[in-house]
Amino acid sequence: VQVVESGGGLVQAGESLELSCEASGSSASSYAMAWYRQAPGKLRELVASITSTGTVLYGDFAKGRFSISNPYIHFAYLRMNSLKPDDTAVYYCKYRSVDVEYWGRGTLVTVSS
Repeated sequence: VQVVESGGGLVQAGESLELSCEASGSSASSYAMAWYRQAPGKLRELVASITSTGTVLYGDFAKGRFSISNPYIHFAYLRMNSLKPDDTAVYYCKYRSVDVEYWGRGTLVTVSS
């Protein structure tokens, strides 16, 4: 399974950005996908997760501003609104199925003030 993220970039504070993640090479119908982020000097933290059955979970900082979706099998999107400089980080996508996890290489999001 290969996990690839896209959509990162440089935005100004208050703007929005959407990240995309595709997990290719899997035929599993039961899976979960999640977005994590890691800022310089900080631990990796959960942004949001979604299962193939539609169960969604958000990190506290993401509630109300970020939205995760899974409109197509093995795809996950992260819509980020009202971005802040503190949201600057590398955003990683994780795909999990049958107790095996696969990570992407990450996409950098930079929010300028």
